[in-house]
Amino acid sequence: MANLTPSAKSGDTWTPYELRAFKIKVVREDNQAFFGAADLPAPNGVSPIIWNNVTAPPGPIPKIFRDFFAFLEDMMWRRQGEESLVIEFAAILFEMLGYDAGQRILQRRREVLFDMCGIEVDAKVDVTVVDEWHSPSFFRYILLFKEDKSYDSGDEYPESQLIATALAAFHKINKMRLKAGIPALESQTFPGITMVGSAPTFYKITITSELALAVAGGVYPENETIVRKFVPPVPEPLNYAAQGMVPLENRRIVLQCFEAFRQFVV
Repeated sequence: MANLTPSAKSGDTWTPYELRAFKIKVVREDNQAFFGAADLPAPNGVSPIIWNNVTAPPGPIPKIFRDFFAFLEDMMWRRQGEESLVIEFAAILFEMLGYDAGQRILQRRREVLFDMCGIEVDAKVDVTVVDEWHSPSFFRYILLFKEDKSYDSGDEYPESQLIATALAAFHKINKMRLKAGIPALESQTFPGITMVGSAPTFYKITITSELALAVAGGVYPENETIVRKFVPPVPEPLNYAAQGMVPLENRRIVLQCFEAFRQFVV
């Protein structure tokens, strides 16, 4: 393998250059290829309040639904440069959809370390769902989320940064396994999501020990890594980033995507 010029970088500063340098390719797929089915499933357990109302209906409703509509409206009218609400909205959405059910824990702004070019660097996960195995010190990352800030700033690369968080999660999981006397994993696929406003994009990110070692040592891996990407098939794809889940037709399609995506969040 050829040596790269050493350039350790925090996960939050990864760009498409790092993906090319480590032979990571993002491939966009359709329903069949990504989810294994031609049609999106009906969402399970989504309240009619969310399914049928563009804005919050009159009268009392559960707090989590009220928060959903409030954040959705605030993000729609947020001005450039104002503090983003995307992370809080994502956490509400994951909780509302039951992604944190059972022993799972929803965490915000978690910092995870990994090795790059011989130096330990950090990657920040905006929201993550973890599943505790036996104790808080031994857990699995089962969902990674990164806010897409490119709508405000053209120099942001959420896709590259999300992949860096998956590398960090893989490093952390294997470190915990070895400490517990369990063999390290050779590979793991992490479900991931980026979101601009209220418009999510879904990913399946498979990290292998070969890729992790290549990044750690600053060398080209022998094999290419394919990251699978899925963008909800909304009626107006060019307006998806701006509209997100505000239009009911968009929202229903996105909620169906979340239902289909649930199979990977295990």
